[in-house]
Amino acid sequence: MESVSVEAFRERVFDFYRERGRDFPWRRTRDRYAVMVSEIMLQQTQADRVVPRFLQWMERFPDVQILAGASLREVLQLWNGLGYNARGQRLHLAAAAIVERFGCIVPAEPEALMTLPGIGPYTSSSIPVFADNRDLAAVDTNIRRVLIHELRLPPEIAPTELRRIALEVLPEGRSRDWHNALMDYGALQLTGKKTGIAPLTKQSTFRGSRRWYRGQLLRELLAAGRMPMESLEERYAACPYGIAVIVEALVREGLAELYGEGRIVGIAGSREEAAG
Repeated sequence: MESVSVEAFRERVFDFYRERGRDFPWRRTRDRYAVMVSEIMLQQTQADRVVPRFLQWMERFPDVQILAGASLREVLQLWNGLGYNARGQRLHLAAAAIVERFGCIVPAEPEALMTLPGIGPYTSSSIPVFADNRDLAAVDTNIRRVLIHELRLPPEIAPTELRRIALEVLPEGRSRDWHNALMDYGALQLTGKKTGIAPLTKQSTFRGSRRWYRGQLLRELLAAGRMPMESLEERYAACPYGIAVIVEALVREGLAELYGEGRIVGIAGSREEAAG
């Protein structure tokens, strides 16, 4: 890291945040469960799109017990439209694990959070940062870009080294505000277009992709509950990946199930719903 005034950097970011900081519903709560929901929703979805879904989710599933007791179909129906439906499934599984292993309390320690489905290194830090104001470093795409640009770091810097530097410049006791400020500074001021700093990963074309077909299929199954495989194969005959292959993947991941000797496909748990 070149010689940079850390104090001036902090003041610049905080000044921007005071003038142009964004207001989101998850920034108004310290409830660890609500923060966990928002962080998983925000993983690969723009914040403005998350707002209405987050509010709907918290109204329907206000705590971890209610979420754990819901059916997967109901969870995915509410998640539908956010993309990457497996995130909704993993959040559902995480809720069940929290009820079973942590007495219905979302853990505060990153090490414990990392044991939950769908929670990786970033989210295991971001939850205690935003819920508990813990002095931890959580580096997402926006924060990575800000740190590289403002601290004059090489774009190819290793994530572990960047995380170490992020912790070094963190103002003690102000972690929540600092991370919100960094995110807004990156999203509104130091954009990728303005800085030329590319993200570590780039999303491929969505429409017509395997993920697109997965989403289309799940959307139909969520509406119908169960559908004949023969009907799906006819409907998706043009799928270059083979709709049967996509169904098999959904079954392996626990999102769908086959029954009736493989002739019927449904959202996982739909058999029990029909029996009930």
